[in-house]
Amino acid sequence: MLPDPAARPAEPTLARRDVLRAALVLAGGALLYPPAAAAAGVSRRAVRDYLREDATGLAALVRSRKVSAAELLEIAIARTEAVDPHINAVVQRHFELARKAVANAPLDAPLAGVPWLLKDLNVQMAGTQTSNGSRFFAGRVSSADSTVVERYRAAGLVCFGKSAAPEMGRTVTTESSLHGATRNPWNREYSSGGSSGGASAAVAAGILPAAHATDGGGSIRIPAALCGLFGLKPTRLRTPNGPGRTEGWGGLSVGHAVTRSVRDSALILDISQGPEPGAAYWPPPPAGNYVDELGRPPGQLRIGLLRASPLGSPVDPDCLAAVDAAAALCQSLGHHITDFSLPGGGLELMMAFGALVGAGFATAVRERALELGREPGADDLEAVNLAGYRRASAMSAIDLELARQAVHRFGFTMHHAMQDVDIILSPVTARATWTLGTMSLSQPPAEFYQHLAGTSDFTALYNMSGQPAMSVPLHTGSKGLPVGAMFGARYGDEKTLFRLAAQLEQAAPWAGRLSPPMRDALS
Repeated sequence: MLPDPAARPAEPTLARRDVLRAALVLAGGALLYPPAAAAAGVSRRAVRDYLREDATGLAALVRSRKVSAAELLEIAIARTEAVDPHINAVVQRHFELARKAVANAPLDAPLAGVPWLLKDLNVQMAGTQTSNGSRFFAGRVSSADSTVVERYRAAGLVCFGKSAAPEMGRTVTTESSLHGATRNPWNREYSSGGSSGGASAAVAAGILPAAHATDGGGSIRIPAALCGLFGLKPTRLRTPNGPGRTEGWGGLSVGHAVTRSVRDSALILDISQGPEPGAAYWPPPPAGNYVDELGRPPGQLRIGLLRASPLGSPVDPDCLAAVDAAAALCQSLGHHITDFSLPGGGLELMMAFGALVGAGFATAVRERALELGREPGADDLEAVNLAGYRRASAMSAIDLELARQAVHRFGFTMHHAMQDVDIILSPVTARATWTLGTMSLSQPPAEFYQHLAGTSDFTALYNMSGQPAMSVPLHTGSKGLPVGAMFGARYGDEKTLFRLAAQLEQAAPWAGRLSPPMRDALS
């Protein structure tokens, strides 16, 4: 187990803290350092136990006083310093703020003392900057916490930094001119996905067991699929966006987390979900807690199998293999699998989706322009985003309303399409993976969108309909990289997803499939 805090001060002294961090870097150096012997009274076993536990397990150790929140924080910081130079996942480091905050972390809370990263995109923590991955926003310091950050603090989470995101979250790979490229811990030549690629890389590399993420077109599910994690996108506005904004990208975007375990995802949603005072609307609340659903059987579900891309993109054989294997597993568990297809009109719908995304991101840029007293130029925004900002700025109110109506009508389409199925099973992406540098917001826009094809064909459906969907890490592709399978449920029905996910996790456990940094540290 982790070291007994009764044998040492709850808060390390500065000198001891520095020695502790140095020892832990040696003990868990991941991609650079081989496993080393214990040093300064800190055992390698402490690091291994930290890596083996999920967030729920770490919080239980803190509540039982088997480890202190301060010790967990120092391990997380040491893991960051050892691993992050090789993957570039943590772009804002709030170590000293976290050390001050950890003394006040509620020890009886659901996630007492668990280290936490916020995504560096549209979430505010007082006294820290949120760069949105953009040179135009760099240096912008928040004056107050977002509502969701307040909820995280109350639940005992200790935020020690922010994870990388591409500029304005507008692509499925985490590469930016401001922060550089985030690498996939499974193979550093490949992308960790986006836009929550910093979060997925940090969790997959063992910096922490779970991290904040957001999803406006697949940005939780795609990185989870590429990094071998569990990633659930909740129902529209299940979690708060305010108080500065109520909707993300016109309701397309919602926040939650990427996790290594299903129970962490359920618990984090329990502590973060619910109506926000002053919000325009919110989905029907769940009856009870999501965590309680994990022990309940899902029953015999009717699962519709969607193998063809709604946009006609060719689907990679690895993605088809992942979804076919997931279908076979579900069938072996007693679920009924039937073929499923969606009505046409996908291209027109995606154009409406693009208009809403453009309007949402352009509004944020305009607000920043007003703060700075100038419009952005080529030195402020990457080429794709600068062109997108100018294009969105020229849209009329009628253009925006037509796009909003088209997207919202799709919710009715999905409702009627699912009359005979409880769940839709599909690939997460039409492409299994992509190398870093394949698509960049600094490319000419036409080139960028050509490379983007096939990445969000399946995931964006659920952002438009507002339904919950999850990526489950059940498969490994031909390149040795993780490949997820996606399950979507009816609007507001995260409970069925959690029941099914818990069943799948028990039937085909993925906890033992570890990225190289995790394997190195546990060896």
